Amino acid sequence: MRLDKFICKSTELTRTEAKKVLKSGEVRVNGEVAKNAAMQVHENNTITIDGQELTARGSRYYILHKVVDSICSNVDEGYPSVLNFIEVDKAFDLHIAGRLDADTTGLVLLTDDGRWSHNVISPKKQCQKTYRVWLRNEINDEKLADLVTRFDQGLQLQGEDSLTRPAILTRVAEIDLVDEASYRSEVLLTITEGKYHQVKRMFAAVGNRVVGLHREQIGQITLGDLAPGDWRELTEAEIAQFS
Repeated sequence: MRLDKFICKSTELTRTEAKKVLKSGEVRVNGEVAKNAAMQVHENNTITIDGQELTARGSRYYILHKVVDSICSNVDEGYPSVLNFIEVDKAFDLHIAGRLDADTTGLVLLTDDGRWSHNVISPKKQCQKTYRVWLRNEINDEKLADLVTRFDQGLQLQGEDSLTRPAILTRVAEIDLVDEASYRSEVLLTITEGKYHQVKRMFAAVGNRVVGLHREQIGQITLGDLAPGDWRELTEAEIAQFS
């Protein structure tokens, strides 16, 4: 992790205070003075401030059931940050492993372990994320068969150089056309990447429109009975999936 972040995890200093200590020349990494806040340090490094060796606190891992009109950001911008819902010390030192749009609900993972979150979001790790999607237009059996094939083969999204990775599409329900609901189809979509607005853009590419979006699962981690707005610590087994 970054040296300034390591200092924050080892002391009660803020990120700003840590940078001031670095500039003062009081910090040494393996005996050498270190002033670069962005310097990458590892578990086997010896890091001291004014001769006192530092030991970083253990990493933290949480799951949150995100509500609508909240944002996956470390600052409040128009809508409140999801970090406001995590009632722990230094909650805003956490980051989100896989962001959701303000109008999207569901499963969000939060941590201060950068390596762990990389394993969640990196397409190379092939971590599956499953979304429940409500669509404006009806998908009949014939259309569904065609879309299953197209999603599996990959779609060309506007502005992208390559096709999307293979995705799994299944229909959950058909909506009675006389119903006044704002959607006509409900599907589950499982993807292994996270391009900008990807789910919405994928359905736009096949002539449909997402009117509701909810993330249900990341890897083997599900919301279970976690109510909207609630959170909990991840279990050791859940953490181990991406360690």
